[in-house]
Amino acid sequence: MGSKYSRNSRREIRNGYAYIMPALIFMVAMIGFPILYNFYISFFDMTAQSVGIGHAEFIGLKNYEAIFSDPTMWKAVKNTFFYTIFCIVFQFMIGFAFAMFFSKKFKAARYLKGLMVISYMLPMTVVGLMFKFMLSPTNGVINDILMNLHLVKAPVEWLLNEKTVIWGLIIANTWVGIPFNMLLLSTGLDNVPQDVYESASIDGANSVQRFFYITVPMIKQSILSVLILGFVYTFKVFDLVYVTTGGGPVDASEVLSTYSYRLSFKTYYFGQGAAVANVLFLCLFVVALVYLKLIGKDEVS
Repeated sequence: MGSKYSRNSRREIRNGYAYIMPALIFMVAMIGFPILYNFYISFFDMTAQSVGIGHAEFIGLKNYEAIFSDPTMWKAVKNTFFYTIFCIVFQFMIGFAFAMFFSKKFKAARYLKGLMVISYMLPMTVVGLMFKFMLSPTNGVINDILMNLHLVKAPVEWLLNEKTVIWGLIIANTWVGIPFNMLLLSTGLDNVPQDVYESASIDGANSVQRFFYITVPMIKQSILSVLILGFVYTFKVFDLVYVTTGGGPVDASEVLSTYSYRLSFKTYYFGQGAAVANVLFLCLFVVALVYLKLIGKDEVS
């Protein structure tokens, strides 16, 4: 009897490995290999010339020394963190407000949610082109609205001015990210038992107390997921920035992904571009580890 069950269990294990093997091979080939190869070429003097002759010299950490001694790298780091932090804050606050609003369960809530999700479904290249037109100082609808409301006296050169270009990108990314935050937080709110609110109301808790002492603690995992996933999604932004500004003007909107692209495919310093990409990857890897650690602590508690 025992041997029969052990044979069945071994067969199930083998079948399980057989089912996951295609996906595992695909992930290793399409994700694991490019990451490892990117680390590999970051230690070589790989340029258009070296690729042409088929030989690249091993130079150790010199590519990393080169990028960290370049002022553009530090500007890209600053822009990336500035852009990411403000996008996450605005997306989370507005998305949370919409999630609370739709938790009221009125008739049109489902249809309004569906309309909001459309912005999240659009490709980022389309969003970039759309906001490039909307933020135009000559015929942009956003400037028209601001001027009609008498909030500005002259059109704002959102994407042409070094001081405002990053804010123009933040507006565009926030518009895209609000539905994602709203949907995940709505799911968390739907899982909060209503009798907990009723008990708190009977005990004399007001709406503010119910929010901070019941709502926030009970959807903590949803909040954590939204913030971490939002950070990863925003920190690695490329298409929106590249289509909208290309990193300009004068590197004012340069982020790590566009800087890596420019080094690799505009100046053909592939080794340095790979080094920048590795810095980006390591930042996201650290964030992922922090997220897993926090989730683990929360599950234990």
